[in-house]
Amino acid sequence: MLKSLFVKDYMIGDHLAFHPDDEVLHAIHTMIEHGLSGAPVADSAGRLIGFLSEKDCLRVALNASYFEQQAGLVREYMIKDVVSVGADSSLIDVIELFLHRTFRCLPVVEGERLIGQISRREILKGLEKLRTSHKTTRIRS
Repeated sequence: MLKSLFVKDYMIGDHLAFHPDDEVLHAIHTMIEHGLSGAPVADSAGRLIGFLSEKDCLRVALNASYFEQQAGLVREYMIKDVVSVGADSSLIDVIELFLHRTFRCLPVVEGERLIGQISRREILKGLEKLRTSHKTTRIRS
């Protein structure tokens, strides 16, 4: 049954992305405000060029808050070697990625262009919805 499911069925298309020249403290505030563990970084043409995670932000937040140091730009803290998935990728393959890596979310791309992101939470919500709809369908039968 799950083999027919794709990333596009679970991804968030209305995604938050940062620009490499954004202030990192503003990016941190935005991630906290939206309850995100990280967000993709895209250039002006919408191409995925990095990813900024909570982990990437811990040191800069500590230095800015505790030691009152200047923070800098997203480009200074983002991960540049980003793992991403395509919208037509198998959901099972993405679940396997999440099971074997520490990622909480992954950018979704079409070619090099960022089109959304998928998170462990969104997959769980979708699978729960699928499970309960199958349960309801069986009860009606």
